[in-house]
Amino acid sequence: MQVNISLSTFFENSNKTFASLINNRRIHKGNNIIDFPSNFCIVDLETTGFSPDFDKIIEIGALKYSNDVVIDTFQSLVHNEDTFLTQDIITLTGITEEMLKFAPSVKDVLPLFDNFLGDSIIVGYNTTFDVNFLYDNYLHYLNKPLTNDFIDCFRIAKKLYPEMQHHRLKDMIKVLRFDKGKLHRALNDCEATAFCFYKFKEKILSKYKLIEDFRFNFRKSWKAADIKGDVSKNNPDNPLYNKYCVFTGKLEKFIRKDAMKIVADLGGINQDNVNKDTNFLILGNNDYCTSIKGGKSTKHKKAEKYKQEGQDIEIISETVFYDMIADNFNV
Repeated sequence: MQVNISLSTFFENSNKTFASLINNRRIHKGNNIIDFPSNFCIVDLETTGFSPDFDKIIEIGALKYSNDVVIDTFQSLVHNEDTFLTQDIITLTGITEEMLKFAPSVKDVLPLFDNFLGDSIIVGYNTTFDVNFLYDNYLHYLNKPLTNDFIDCFRIAKKLYPEMQHHRLKDMIKVLRFDKGKLHRALNDCEATAFCFYKFKEKILSKYKLIEDFRFNFRKSWKAADIKGDVSKNNPDNPLYNKYCVFTGKLEKFIRKDAMKIVADLGGINQDNVNKDTNFLILGNNDYCTSIKGGKSTKHKKAEKYKQEGQDIEIISETVFYDMIADNFNV
């Protein structure tokens, strides 16, 4: 069907912005979150290809966790009309068209899976792919959207292992030394994903005090200039007063936003990056970050360059920073 309508007219008559149309095409789709709950459902699909618009689900696997223990399992091959498997898919999964002939239909499997899933948070690897397939099939066969929030281990892997070139499930299980079963069957992938999920949690808790700290640092949606101080706490006698300050590395006693709040309370000015106005660069512990070569971040190197050029900038350790604020804050 062709509709003759200009974009301007269309948007004048729509309550959605262009960005909303692009990003929220699947209305009421759950949120992609960063969390490590004790109750969740690991889900994996095998499909005939990469497009929910044209390809089909051929297997669904799921593991339901309660208090970090598997309490139920779901697995089913899925029969769709006119399903065609390429040789690549057959080789990858081991699933054949003959196997699918005797599988339950997608319209019979989805209600069972929906009942199994309930309102659980979905955990998976490259989960957006699986969720989009499920969402479209839910609409078509169940006449409702898939609204469950979901956690993508692929996103977490990229954050935790920035030095790795690839972060696919097969790459991570090799690094983390998981060897159980063949990948690219749904339940096997669920087990491998569960292994990675808990290894990621261990790694995060070894570097951050709380999962919340990792989540905060995962996607910094604020800017240093957004941190406002309490004017009544300003201290003109403090060396940070009216000085431009930048942090780099992980602090031992504070998450960065809290440390910036202390600077702002004292009357200092926070910056995201080192520039020719910067007066103090506060060094956190970079030992946790294997992507930093030579032990110096980009900010550190830039500050050294400015100092050599004669700029009024001091590079101080985290300990010195605590000494500077000790008279005003209990650290």
